[in-house]
Amino acid sequence: MSSHTVILGAGIIGVSTAYYLSQHQNPTTIHLVEPSPELFSSASGYAGGFLAKDWFGPSLSALGALSFDEHRRLAEEHGGKEKWGYSPATCVSYAASAAGRDSDKRGDDWLRHGASRADAAPVVLDSLSGKSPAWLRRLEGDHIELISDEGSTAQVDPLLLCQFLLRECVERGVRLHHPAKPVSVSTDGKGELVGVRIANTRSSAASEEEELPCARLIITAGSWTGQVFRTLFPKSELEVPIKSLAGHSLVLKSPRWHAGLERNGCHAIFTTHSEGFCPEMFSRLGGHIYFSGLNSSTLPLPDAAAGKATPYRENLVQLRQAAEEILGSGAEAENDLEMVREGLCFRPITSWGTPIISSIRDRDLAAGMVTRPGPEGGVFVAAGHGPWGIAMSLGTGIVLAEMAQGREPSADISGLAFDGDKAKLYAN
Repeated sequence: MSSHTVILGAGIIGVSTAYYLSQHQNPTTIHLVEPSPELFSSASGYAGGFLAKDWFGPSLSALGALSFDEHRRLAEEHGGKEKWGYSPATCVSYAASAAGRDSDKRGDDWLRHGASRADAAPVVLDSLSGKSPAWLRRLEGDHIELISDEGSTAQVDPLLLCQFLLRECVERGVRLHHPAKPVSVSTDGKGELVGVRIANTRSSAASEEEELPCARLIITAGSWTGQVFRTLFPKSELEVPIKSLAGHSLVLKSPRWHAGLERNGCHAIFTTHSEGFCPEMFSRLGGHIYFSGLNSSTLPLPDAAAGKATPYRENLVQLRQAAEEILGSGAEAENDLEMVREGLCFRPITSWGTPIISSIRDRDLAAGMVTRPGPEGGVFVAAGHGPWGIAMSLGTGIVLAEMAQGREPSADISGLAFDGDKAKLYAN
């Protein structure tokens, strides 16, 4: 297949899609367009990197299993342990006291809500050697429960995975346009989509604009997906309702998490905190611990071309205090956690809790506009994965490439389709 394909958004969903598209078409006909001056400067580079196989509700279960298995296959085939920190993980829920254990609120509530594992019976870890995370500071009366099955959860460094996927794409011949933003679409005399005009985001000069040939258009712009769709199809009555969930994070080093423990695999810890949020901690190969859980749906979404978002100082202070309390040495004056990185990212979400992975009907684009029929053309959207963007990334790339190229999807994603009729349903 040689139809020129333009992918708007070079985050992990975009580069995954380009990676799998390039296995079945001339890679030089695939264009990745990214407006941010820093690649992977939002959720793709600043997420936790936690992977799960069977933690999803019915509409996502097949995609979740496909993606988890593909993460493992890709790591085994390309040295993922060394290149992007792929490792099996043990997942636990932690309560610092008996009162916290008996509370109605759990640190893993967001994982369990609507998921296939919501009613799974947890296993108390206090008496199980080797499963409890050695880097967690233990308190008298605390409580740890195992909430994952053997081989059902894993961990990656998402930034390193993104960099690997992009490097593979570019080496194959996929064309990266960066930094550049979409300006408009072009049609021929019959109203058929034939191109996308992009502009260099470092310049306002019209001479810095370029038209890319395009029969297939794929929008994977994360939290900015709705904005991109509106820019390109201003006369469309369809709203692509992608919102953002902002999340602050820290990357830390602790002397209690070191290479000698890595042979036992990584850990994911979910807990609650007296400040009213639910900290999440993920140990990674290489001695790093990712600490997050302070989220907001009200922080303003920055311009996609602005680059890395600036974290809010008060939120970082709150996170750091919680990290020192949960992971520190216990001696306030001699806290031994080393700060490696601070971050703020914006995760794309939908109001109904599952992503959009869908073709867009021609009649939802604009009156009189059409796309090339069959597998040679079309407009597609993939966004709204929420906290599962990294976990779902490879499976999404596979099925999106299959849809675009007219092949049978490897997982049932019929429940993730989106059109004007569904938009009206959720608008009401």
